[in-house]
Amino acid sequence: MIFRQMFDSVSFTYTYLLASRRSGEALIIDPVVEKVGHYLQLMEELDVKLLKAIDTHVHADHITGLGELRDATRCVTVMGRESKVDMVSMRVNDGDSIEIENIELKAMYTPGHTDDSYCFALPDRIFTGDTLLIRGTGRTDFQNGSSIDAYESLFNKVLKLPDDTLVFPGHDYKGDTVSTIGEEKAFNPRLQVSSADDYAKIMDSLNLPDPQKMDISVPANLVIGYSAEDADPDHSVTPERAIERVGYSETMFIDLREESERVRDGIIPGSVHMPYQNLRDNIKPGGLLAAIASNPDQELLLYCAYGERSQLALKEMQEAGLVNACGLSGGIDGWIKAGGPLDYPAERDKQG
Repeated sequence: MIFRQMFDSVSFTYTYLLASRRSGEALIIDPVVEKVGHYLQLMEELDVKLLKAIDTHVHADHITGLGELRDATRCVTVMGRESKVDMVSMRVNDGDSIEIENIELKAMYTPGHTDDSYCFALPDRIFTGDTLLIRGTGRTDFQNGSSIDAYESLFNKVLKLPDDTLVFPGHDYKGDTVSTIGEEKAFNPRLQVSSADDYAKIMDSLNLPDPQKMDISVPANLVIGYSAEDADPDHSVTPERAIERVGYSETMFIDLREESERVRDGIIPGSVHMPYQNLRDNIKPGGLLAAIASNPDQELLLYCAYGERSQLALKEMQEAGLVNACGLSGGIDGWIKAGGPLDYPAERDKQG
């Protein structure tokens, strides 16, 4: 596995790049907007393709690089379902998986620093964002933070991992780069408590100043989604109009989401599954989507979770000369809100 830890000296933020291999798929965690050029250069040098960009929470001390990375690479943006960000491609729940080639992160909902904080774990390491720092923990006094929630997240989730699990935090202010769960349990002064009330007393007495860029960063980080102004109105279909087309032979619904999303949230009846990460292969000459789109009488109606991936896919298809496709506004989320019918893949049925 390719693994890089990168540091922003202004916000003291750690950003992590993971890839399965050279010329393989990559993901990035907590990118900083000012460093996007560096990330892109590094990925070119390592010959990896960015597939997913993840934020552990809405940051207050820097502006996220998610939007610029999406625009530069057409990657999938990922955050927790509790995030109040206007739009990301994929929202995860506690226990969900985030997958790229040969790498699977487990999402762990860990509110406390903020109400949308997540950690992301591999079998041997965990990326803790601001939930757990090296010899410290994330403050809990803004963005709907809660010392009691933080205690529960730390002691009943994160610290339950094996002691040899590597800890890679979202920030460090002393120059440390990595720790372990065992080290933090033994030496982190904020964890030497016997109750949630004891922990709350420590956190409530910190009296820390607000981050310098908080008034700029938080509003900016809440509007990182693919702008509606970027959507082509001639190639967008409302859920209400799309519902009328279910069962029409002239319209083929194309589901761009991953299988885990389909199992969790359901599918539009009769839709064909073509995951977004395979789009470029499918629209090449000889690809399945290219073959279907070659029929001028066949309309392709692309949909995803919220509409971001379908708009990115439409741009990719139009650049490839495939023009008889539209995107479902609002994705499956808009479809459900409009009362559209749902089916579920066989995997969901097997799970009961």
